Amino acid sequence: MNIFKQFIRSLYSPKDIAQYRFQGIGKTILYVFFLTFLSIIPSIIYFSTAIVDGMDAIQESVKTELPSFIIENGEMQADLDAPKIINKEDFTIIFDPTGTIDQKEISNSNNTIALLKNEAIILAGGQIQPFSYSMVNDFTLSNDDLENILATVNSSLAIIIPLIAVVIYIFAAGLKFIEISFLALAGLLLQKLMEVNMQYRHTWRIAAYSVTLPTVFFIVMDSLRTLVPNGAIINWFVAFIILLLVIKEIAKLEKK
Repeated sequence: MNIFKQFIRSLYSPKDIAQYRFQGIGKTILYVFFLTFLSIIPSIIYFSTAIVDGMDAIQESVKTELPSFIIENGEMQADLDAPKIINKEDFTIIFDPTGTIDQKEISNSNNTIALLKNEAIILAGGQIQPFSYSMVNDFTLSNDDLENILATVNSSLAIIIPLIAVVIYIFAAGLKFIEISFLALAGLLLQKLMEVNMQYRHTWRIAAYSVTLPTVFFIVMDSLRTLVPNGAIINWFVAFIILLLVIKEIAKLEKK
Protein backbone atom coordinates (compact mmCIF):
# COMPACT_ATOMS: atom_id res chain seq x y z
CA MET A 1 0.00 0.00 0.00
CA ASN A 2 1.40 3.42 -0.94
CA ILE A 3 1.72 6.26 1.56
CA PHE A 4 -1.23 8.17 0.08
CA LYS A 5 -3.62 5.31 0.81
CA GLN A 6 -2.02 4.88 4.22
CA PHE A 7 -2.51 8.59 4.86
CA ILE A 8 -6.25 8.39 4.08
CA ARG A 9 -6.82 5.22 6.11
CA SER A 10 -4.83 6.54 9.07
CA LEU A 11 -7.43 9.29 9.42
CA TYR A 12 -10.21 6.89 10.38
CA SER A 13 -9.07 3.27 10.70
CA PRO A 14 -7.15 2.05 13.77
CA LYS A 15 -7.50 -1.45 12.34
CA ASP A 16 -5.45 -0.51 9.27
CA ILE A 17 -2.85 1.29 11.39
CA ALA A 18 -2.45 -1.90 13.42
CA GLN A 19 -1.36 -3.72 10.26
CA TYR A 20 1.41 -1.20 9.57
CA ARG A 21 3.43 -2.35 12.59
CA PHE A 22 5.14 -5.03 10.50
CA GLN A 23 6.14 -2.89 7.52
CA GLY A 24 9.70 -1.72 6.86
CA ILE A 25 11.03 1.12 8.98
CA GLY A 26 12.14 2.98 5.86
CA LYS A 27 8.58 3.31 4.61
CA THR A 28 7.44 4.56 7.99
CA ILE A 29 10.19 7.19 8.08
CA LEU A 30 9.21 8.27 4.55
CA TYR A 31 5.63 8.63 5.78
CA VAL A 32 6.76 10.86 8.65
CA PHE A 33 8.62 13.13 6.22
CA PHE A 34 5.54 13.22 3.99
CA LEU A 35 3.28 14.13 6.91
CA THR A 36 5.72 16.83 8.04
CA PHE A 37 5.76 18.31 4.54
CA LEU A 38 1.96 18.58 4.55
CA SER A 39 1.98 20.15 8.01
CA ILE A 40 4.23 23.07 7.07
CA ILE A 41 2.53 24.01 3.78
CA PRO A 42 0.16 26.61 5.33
CA SER A 43 2.98 28.23 7.30
CA ILE A 44 5.27 28.37 4.27
CA ILE A 45 2.54 29.93 2.12
CA TYR A 46 1.67 32.60 4.68
CA PHE A 47 5.31 33.25 5.48
CA SER A 48 6.23 33.71 1.80
CA THR A 49 3.20 35.89 1.06
CA ALA A 50 3.83 38.08 4.08
CA ILE A 51 7.50 38.59 3.19
CA VAL A 52 6.80 39.45 -0.45
CA ASP A 53 3.86 41.75 0.30
CA GLY A 54 5.63 43.48 3.14
CA MET A 55 8.98 44.17 1.51
CA ASP A 56 7.84 47.14 -0.58
CA ALA A 57 6.05 48.70 2.39
CA ILE A 58 9.12 48.24 4.55
CA GLN A 59 11.44 49.85 2.01
CA GLU A 60 9.12 52.87 1.73
CA SER A 61 8.83 53.20 5.50
CA VAL A 62 12.60 53.07 5.99
CA LYS A 63 13.01 55.90 3.50
CA THR A 64 10.27 58.18 4.79
CA GLU A 65 9.20 57.27 8.33
CA LEU A 66 12.10 55.89 10.35
CA PRO A 67 14.31 58.33 12.26
CA SER A 68 18.07 58.36 11.83
CA PHE A 69 19.77 55.50 13.65
CA ILE A 70 22.95 53.51 13.82
CA ILE A 71 23.64 49.97 15.02
CA GLU A 72 27.13 49.30 16.33
CA ASN A 73 28.71 47.16 19.03
CA GLY A 74 25.58 45.00 19.05
CA GLU A 75 23.25 47.85 20.00
CA MET A 76 20.96 50.30 18.24
CA GLN A 77 21.19 54.01 18.97
CA ALA A 78 18.60 56.57 17.90
CA ASP A 79 17.11 59.80 19.17
CA LEU A 80 13.83 58.33 20.37
CA ASP A 81 12.29 58.18 23.85
CA ALA A 82 9.62 55.60 22.99
CA PRO A 83 9.11 52.82 20.44
CA LYS A 84 7.82 53.80 17.01
CA ILE A 85 5.18 51.50 15.51
CA ILE A 86 4.23 51.78 11.84
CA ASN A 87 1.14 49.90 10.60
CA LYS A 88 1.05 49.04 6.90
CA GLU A 89 -2.15 47.18 5.99
CA ASP A 90 -1.41 43.57 7.11
CA PHE A 91 2.14 44.38 8.14
CA THR A 92 3.66 46.13 11.16
CA ILE A 93 7.08 47.70 11.57
CA ILE A 94 8.40 48.22 15.08
CA PHE A 95 11.37 50.48 15.72
CA ASP A 96 12.53 50.38 19.33
CA PRO A 97 16.00 51.57 20.36
CA THR A 98 14.79 51.95 23.97
CA GLY A 99 14.65 48.25 24.88
CA THR A 100 10.98 48.52 25.87
CA ILE A 101 9.68 45.78 23.54
CA ASP A 102 10.96 42.20 23.69
CA GLN A 103 10.56 39.06 21.56
CA LYS A 104 7.77 37.69 23.77
CA GLU A 105 5.54 40.68 23.01
CA ILE A 106 6.22 40.45 19.28
CA SER A 107 5.39 36.72 19.17
CA ASN A 108 1.75 37.64 19.86
CA SER A 109 1.62 40.04 16.92
CA ASN A 110 0.65 39.56 13.29
CA ASN A 111 3.15 39.88 10.43
CA THR A 112 5.86 42.09 11.89
CA ILE A 113 9.40 43.27 11.32
CA ALA A 114 11.01 44.70 14.44
CA LEU A 115 14.28 46.56 14.81
CA LEU A 116 14.94 46.38 18.53
CA LYS A 117 17.75 47.56 20.76
CA ASN A 118 19.84 44.37 20.49
CA GLU A 119 18.23 42.33 17.72
CA ALA A 120 16.04 42.33 14.63
CA ILE A 121 12.98 40.05 14.49
CA ILE A 122 10.88 38.90 11.56
CA LEU A 123 7.46 37.42 12.30
CA ALA A 124 5.55 36.15 9.26
CA GLY A 125 3.08 33.35 8.72
CA GLY A 126 3.33 32.37 12.38
CA GLN A 127 7.10 31.83 12.09
CA ILE A 128 9.43 34.03 14.14
CA GLN A 129 13.09 34.55 13.16
CA PRO A 130 15.34 36.59 15.50
CA PHE A 131 18.73 37.96 14.39
CA SER A 132 21.05 39.28 17.08
CA TYR A 133 23.24 42.25 16.08
CA SER A 134 26.12 40.72 18.03
CA MET A 135 26.15 37.63 15.81
CA VAL A 136 28.44 39.49 13.40
CA ASN A 137 31.66 41.06 14.70
CA ASP A 138 32.11 44.78 14.05
CA PHE A 139 28.57 44.97 12.67
CA THR A 140 27.39 48.52 11.90
CA LEU A 141 24.21 49.64 10.20
CA SER A 142 22.62 52.99 9.40
CA ASN A 143 19.54 54.12 7.47
CA ASP A 144 21.36 54.15 4.14
CA ASP A 145 22.87 50.73 4.81
CA LEU A 146 19.44 49.32 5.66
CA GLU A 147 17.95 50.71 2.45
CA ASN A 148 20.67 49.01 0.41
CA ILE A 149 20.24 45.72 2.30
CA LEU A 150 16.47 45.75 1.79
CA ALA A 151 16.92 46.36 -1.93
CA THR A 152 19.30 43.39 -2.10
CA VAL A 153 17.01 41.17 -0.05
CA ASN A 154 14.02 42.10 -2.20
CA SER A 155 15.85 41.03 -5.33
CA SER A 156 16.96 37.77 -3.67
CA LEU A 157 13.63 36.61 -2.25
CA ALA A 158 13.38 33.83 -4.84
CA ILE A 159 16.44 32.27 -3.19
CA ILE A 160 15.91 33.32 0.42
CA ILE A 161 12.34 32.03 0.81
CA PRO A 162 13.11 28.45 -0.34
CA LEU A 163 16.15 28.34 1.96
CA ILE A 164 14.04 29.43 4.94
CA ALA A 165 11.39 26.88 3.93
CA VAL A 166 14.01 24.11 4.00
CA VAL A 167 15.15 25.18 7.49
CA ILE A 168 11.54 25.21 8.71
CA TYR A 169 10.97 21.76 7.21
CA ILE A 170 14.06 20.25 8.83
CA PHE A 171 13.13 21.75 12.21
CA ALA A 172 9.51 20.56 11.90
CA ALA A 173 10.64 17.06 10.90
CA GLY A 174 12.90 16.87 13.95
CA LEU A 175 10.02 17.83 16.23
CA LYS A 176 7.73 15.29 14.56
CA PHE A 177 10.23 12.47 15.10
CA ILE A 178 10.60 13.47 18.76
CA GLU A 179 6.82 13.56 19.17
CA ILE A 180 6.45 10.09 17.65
CA SER A 181 9.27 8.66 19.76
CA PHE A 182 7.65 9.83 23.00
CA LEU A 183 4.26 8.59 21.84
CA ALA A 184 5.84 5.20 21.08
CA LEU A 185 7.10 5.04 24.67
CA ALA A 186 3.53 5.55 25.83
CA GLY A 187 2.61 2.73 23.47
CA LEU A 188 4.99 0.40 25.27
CA LEU A 189 3.20 1.09 28.54
CA LEU A 190 -0.20 0.54 26.95
CA GLN A 191 0.78 -2.75 25.33
CA LYS A 192 2.01 -4.06 28.69
CA LEU A 193 -1.25 -3.07 30.38
CA MET A 194 -3.23 -4.81 27.62
CA GLU A 195 -0.87 -7.78 27.50
CA VAL A 196 -0.04 -7.29 23.84
CA ASN A 197 3.19 -8.72 22.46
CA MET A 198 5.01 -5.76 20.84
CA GLN A 199 8.46 -4.24 20.87
CA TYR A 200 9.43 -0.57 20.67
CA ARG A 201 9.95 -0.76 16.89
CA HIS A 202 6.33 -1.85 16.51
CA THR A 203 4.91 0.89 18.74
CA TRP A 204 7.05 3.48 16.93
CA ARG A 205 5.55 2.47 13.59
CA ILE A 206 1.96 2.66 14.77
CA ALA A 207 2.69 5.91 16.65
CA ALA A 208 3.90 7.45 13.36
CA TYR A 209 0.48 6.79 11.82
CA SER A 210 -1.47 7.66 14.96
CA VAL A 211 -0.39 11.30 14.72
CA THR A 212 -2.01 11.66 11.28
CA LEU A 213 -5.44 12.83 12.42
CA PRO A 214 -4.27 15.57 14.84
CA THR A 215 -1.69 16.70 12.29
CA VAL A 216 -4.36 17.10 9.60
CA PHE A 217 -6.61 18.93 12.05
CA PHE A 218 -3.91 21.52 12.73
CA ILE A 219 -3.14 21.80 9.00
CA VAL A 220 -6.77 22.82 8.49
CA MET A 221 -6.67 25.25 11.41
CA ASP A 222 -3.43 26.80 10.14
CA SER A 223 -4.95 27.14 6.67
CA LEU A 224 -7.88 29.02 8.21
CA ARG A 225 -5.44 31.05 10.31
CA THR A 226 -7.31 29.95 13.43
CA LEU A 227 -5.51 29.70 16.75
CA VAL A 228 -6.44 26.58 18.72
CA PRO A 229 -6.30 27.11 22.51
CA ASN A 230 -4.16 24.48 24.26
CA GLY A 231 -3.23 23.09 20.85
CA ALA A 232 -0.32 21.01 22.14
CA ILE A 233 -2.53 19.28 24.72
CA ILE A 234 -5.20 18.53 22.12
CA ASN A 235 -2.56 17.17 19.74
CA TRP A 236 -1.12 14.77 22.32
CA PHE A 237 -4.54 13.72 23.61
CA VAL A 238 -5.95 12.83 20.18
CA ALA A 239 -2.77 10.99 19.13
CA PHE A 240 -2.79 9.04 22.41
CA ILE A 241 -6.44 8.03 21.99
CA ILE A 242 -5.82 6.81 18.46
CA LEU A 243 -2.76 4.87 19.63
CA LEU A 244 -4.90 3.30 22.36
CA LEU A 245 -7.52 2.25 19.81
CA VAL A 246 -4.83 0.77 17.58
CA ILE A 247 -3.37 -1.32 20.42
CA LYS A 248 -6.89 -2.51 21.27
CA GLU A 249 -7.23 -3.70 17.67
CA ILE A 250 -3.92 -5.53 17.95
CA ALA A 251 -5.10 -7.16 21.21
CA LYS A 252 -8.24 -8.41 19.41
CA LEU A 253 -6.14 -9.82 16.56
CA GLU A 254 -3.86 -11.65 19.01
CA LYS A 255 -6.83 -13.19 20.85
CA LYS A 256 -8.19 -14.48 17.56
